[in-house]
Amino acid sequence: MLSFTILLPPLLAALFDNGITLPKLACVAGEPSGDLLAAPVLSALNQIPDMSGLEVCGIGGPRMQAEGMRSDWPMETLSVRGYVEAIKQLPAILRLRKELIQNLLHEGRPDVFLGIDAPDFNLGVELQLRKAGIPTLHLVSPSIWAWRAGRIKKISQAVERMLCIFPFETEIYDKAGVASTYVGHPLASEIPLEPNIQQAREKICHHLKLQKSSLEGLVIAVLPGSRGSEIELIAPVFFETMQLLTERLKGQKLHFLIPVATPRLREPLEQLLFKAKDSNPDIQIHLLDGMADEVLEASDVVLIASGTATLQAALWKKPMVISYKVPWLTAQIMKRQGYLPYVGLPNILCGEFVVPELLQDDATPEKLANALQDWLEHPVKVAELKERFAQMHETLRRPTGLLVAQAVAQTIANNRNKQVSA
Repeated sequence: MLSFTILLPPLLAALFDNGITLPKLACVAGEPSGDLLAAPVLSALNQIPDMSGLEVCGIGGPRMQAEGMRSDWPMETLSVRGYVEAIKQLPAILRLRKELIQNLLHEGRPDVFLGIDAPDFNLGVELQLRKAGIPTLHLVSPSIWAWRAGRIKKISQAVERMLCIFPFETEIYDKAGVASTYVGHPLASEIPLEPNIQQAREKICHHLKLQKSSLEGLVIAVLPGSRGSEIELIAPVFFETMQLLTERLKGQKLHFLIPVATPRLREPLEQLLFKAKDSNPDIQIHLLDGMADEVLEASDVVLIASGTATLQAALWKKPMVISYKVPWLTAQIMKRQGYLPYVGLPNILCGEFVVPELLQDDATPEKLANALQDWLEHPVKVAELKERFAQMHETLRRPTGLLVAQAVAQTIANNRNKQVSA
C-alpha cells in the first residue's frame, strides 16, 4: 500500500476559515467493481481534517458505506451487464435515476457529483446536474477506445473532468477537448508487487478451518463473476471445466477456490457445487465469501470471467484464461460496435493477446480445460507473463485515492469560490 499525506488546497482551507459550511459530495457506483474503486477515494477524503464532516450520499456498496457514505438506493438495481439484461431492468433503473436527479437538484444539492464507472447510468445524471450548474467528475473512462467511440460527444457535455485509470486515455480526451487527469488504478496500489502464495493459502485454510497443509498441490482460482446473469450463463461451464480437469489430472492434488462476490450469489453457486459433488465426490471445490484477493494470490492459475477481476489477477501476476458468455442478441450488438480484437483488460493494456480469451461458443469445458493445462505445462511462458504483468503494475501504481480526492477537493474549492464571488 502506498503511503501519502493529503494537503488541503489553500483556497479550500481559506473558505473553511471564513466560516463556509462543510461541503456535500454525491456519488454513484453501479456495481461491486465501482464500490472497490471508490472506497479508497472516500478514505482519502476522510484524511483531510477540515473535511471530517463531509456528507457523502448517493449510491454505493459496502466498502463505500464503511468509509461513511450514505447509500440512499440499492446498488444492486444498477448491477446489470449487456443490452438484453438492461432492458429487463430498465423500468427500475429509469425510475431510480429520475428520483436521484430530482433529489440532487431540489432536496440535497451537492457541491460536486462524482460518477464512478457505470457510464450508461452516470452520464445521464451528470448531464442533467451539469446543466443545473453542479460540477461533475467521472472516475473511470468509458471504453471509448474499444467500442462506442461516439459517446465522447456526450461525455464532453456531461463531464467537467474525466479521471482516467489507464495512462493512454488522457491523449484521447485531450484531442476531444475534454479535461482529464490520469490517476492510476487503485488496485495497483493496494496489491503488493510480490505475491505471498504460502501466506495466502494459510489464511484461506484458517478461514475454511482446514489444516495448513490442506492446499498443497495445484490451486486454481475460479471467478465466475459478480452478477446473477454471469452466474447463470458462465458458472455452469466453469463447474464442468473443474470436473473435466479433475478427471484429467487424477494423479495430482487439485484444489478449486471460488470467491463468492455477494451473498445473493452463494445459493446458485452452492447448487452447482452440490451437482459437481454428486458427479465426483472427490472433487475439491471451496466457496469463500469475498476473499477474491486472497484466492488470486494463493492460486497457480486462474479461470475468470471478463471484467475488472481480470486486472486483479494480472496485478497478482497470475496466468489466466478469460471467458464470458452473454445472450446471443447482446453479443451481436457488442460485436458490431467493437473496435478491439480483445475484451480482457490484461490484453487491452498489453496491446496483444498475452492471455487466452474464450468467449461465447468457444467457452466450452474442453477448450477452457485445454487452455488452463497449457499454462500448467509451460512454466517458461508463465515466467514471461509474470514479468509483463510486473511492468504493467508499475505503470498503474499511483496514489489514486489521493489524486481523486484532490480533484474533488479542488472542484469543491472552485465551486465555493464562485458562490462567494457571486
